[in-house]
Amino acid sequence: MPPSPTRSLSYYAACAGLIGLIAVSLSWELWIAPLREGGSWLALKALPLCLPLAGILKGKTYTYQYSSMLVLIYFAEACMRLFDAAPASRACAAVSVVCSSVFFLACLGFIRQQRKAAA
Repeated sequence: MPPSPTRSLSYYAACAGLIGLIAVSLSWELWIAPLREGGSWLALKALPLCLPLAGILKGKTYTYQYSSMLVLIYFAEACMRLFDAAPASRACAAVSVVCSSVFFLACLGFIRQQRKAAA
């Protein structure tokens, strides 16, 4: 019998990190620092983050496992854009680094808790 999802700190941190990363990705490319005036098609980069959102909120261990690898792409992009010339873009990149780091570490913590509970 699979363990029920625990509402622990790692669960809430993962939810907050993912929702924060979706929010900053959309606002970054649509309003704060778009590549072109009026918004950018790069806002579509938030769509892959929306795919695991339901599984993360439901506490599905498999979703935590694969989305922890997915978020590394966003972490790498944010690290590269930290060196952008525009201050607004650098600020968004810093927030994105924090959100993706929180999400990744919370996913690892959640998976560890689930494995301990299953054993």
